[in-house]
Amino acid sequence: MKPSEVTPEVPLFDRFAEKAALFASRAVFFVFCVGLVLIWLPSYFLIRDLDLWQLIINTITTIITFLMVALLQNSQTRADQAVQHKLNAMAEGLADVLEAVGGENCERNVRELREAVGLEERESTT
Repeated sequence: MKPSEVTPEVPLFDRFAEKAALFASRAVFFVFCVGLVLIWLPSYFLIRDLDLWQLIINTITTIITFLMVALLQNSQTRADQAVQHKLNAMAEGLADVLEAVGGENCERNVRELREAVGLEERESTT
């Protein structure tokens, strides 16, 4: 995908995930989590059942963690794709410059650069 083909339209879920990731990376979210624990700690004296008391905090933290992982993964995947598109565009631009300048080994260099474009589709992380 060329930079000129990128549209400024971002889907609703992606915008939400981006804002949630931004919020979660701020001190306010950390303070919220600490506050949640501070509210939970003395609640034992109201509940008086150790198992239920632990179940409450475990359930809340599991739900928050589950949702945050999904949102942060969305944001990270989009960021990785954006970086890859930028690298591909730079490699294509450099290949075009090499073709225009010419010189020794130019064809081989251009071929290697053009093969590098889209390389992420052929490589695996294992």
